[in-house]
Amino acid sequence: MSTSSHPLSRRSFGRLAAVSAAAVGTTALGACGPGGGRPSANTPLRIMAINHVWSQAVKRRLGEFEELVGRRVSMTLLTADQLASSYNVKLNASGSDVDVMMVRALQEQTLFAHNGWLVDLTDRVEGDAEFDWSDFQKAPRAASATKGQVLSVPVVTERPVLYYRKDLAADLGGVPRTLDALMAASLEAADRGRGRYGFVGRGQRSGAVSQWSSFLYSYGGDFVVDGASGIGSREALAAYAYYGRLLGRTGPPGSTNMSLEQAMPIFAQGKAAFYIDADAIYSSFLDPKVATRQVRESVGFAPFPAGPAGARPHNIPSWSLGINQFSLLRDDAWQFIRWAAGVEQSRTLQEAGIPGARASVWSDPRSLRKFPAELAEAMRVNARRGLGYDRPRVLQVGRARDIIGRPLVAGILGEPVAPAARDADAEFADFLVRDNRHKES
Repeated sequence: MSTSSHPLSRRSFGRLAAVSAAAVGTTALGACGPGGGRPSANTPLRIMAINHVWSQAVKRRLGEFEELVGRRVSMTLLTADQLASSYNVKLNASGSDVDVMMVRALQEQTLFAHNGWLVDLTDRVEGDAEFDWSDFQKAPRAASATKGQVLSVPVVTERPVLYYRKDLAADLGGVPRTLDALMAASLEAADRGRGRYGFVGRGQRSGAVSQWSSFLYSYGGDFVVDGASGIGSREALAAYAYYGRLLGRTGPPGSTNMSLEQAMPIFAQGKAAFYIDADAIYSSFLDPKVATRQVRESVGFAPFPAGPAGARPHNIPSWSLGINQFSLLRDDAWQFIRWAAGVEQSRTLQEAGIPGARASVWSDPRSLRKFPAELAEAMRVNARRGLGYDRPRVLQVGRARDIIGRPLVAGILGEPVAPAARDADAEFADFLVRDNRHKES
């Protein structure tokens, strides 16, 4: 699922890289066989990945790939923060001791591309008929390219879904199909004095931006319009005001401090009628250790509601695979990607409840059996309508999200949105000028 992260850059991690360069270099040299740095047959293919259900499932199947490629594979699973720190240390030092990299295409790929850390996969994905790059969903496929180069292959995708209480929605006019209907039902359901909320969602300044993006798009706005800031537009102002009122008037107290980890349990414990967040977390509401019996028995799933511009949710690659520019095993690294992201593995993993990126797999009923039928349909609808990004494509994503999130907080707190949006728009405009200048340097 989408998370915020500190921006990564050469300067910000310069000291750490300098301290670690010698150690990394030694490891890299140790990985190379004789013959001027060429790896030997005993050199393992090294994969670094997020500790995620997708990675865990793939790791259990590595024997199959090792037999296929004839090389031992070493796969390291880390938290998102550990993974980001490791990449900065290793790649700043041009380390070759990682071959396949699991990356967030929307959070760090633009920076990695600017630093020259990822192999251009365009010829490989487009020239491999069996791999069939055209089979990947359009939005995640587009998000995998930076400046016309395909730098990663999506393996895990996510979209926002409307979670709702069936037992409550029946008395609130049914399942909200529009944002106006969601507002009306949430206002009617809220009884904040008794700890009952109409809507719960992310309200934290930076963390809320990726989910608010679908509200922005559905109001006809965007983060960047014609290369300039779009968050001061009439459409963005309306999206800010709507979300602020929805969460501020019908949500729990302290919403401005809530990201996924704080918002999700409120719905799971039956304290809210509606909740919009990533479809990847659906199993939490079916888990007796997380959700109450009432929620488990009554939770429903619906597509993102339509706004003035229609329903325009995001459909993003939350995790993708790329190849380290400094890898000495690029061909084997590509073989791993085409195996792990191939049709067969994609279907197997999606049958286990892990949403992938291949359109053919999504159209196969067998691959959807793990998901509740209503959720599977909502995911398909959102994927068809979805845009391939939930944040601006900039070098310093964390800083951009922090700026964009300021008017969200103002709206939730009941403060005037227009002045906050005007200030944020000016700051984001300046940020984009500097960001574009840095991209070109």
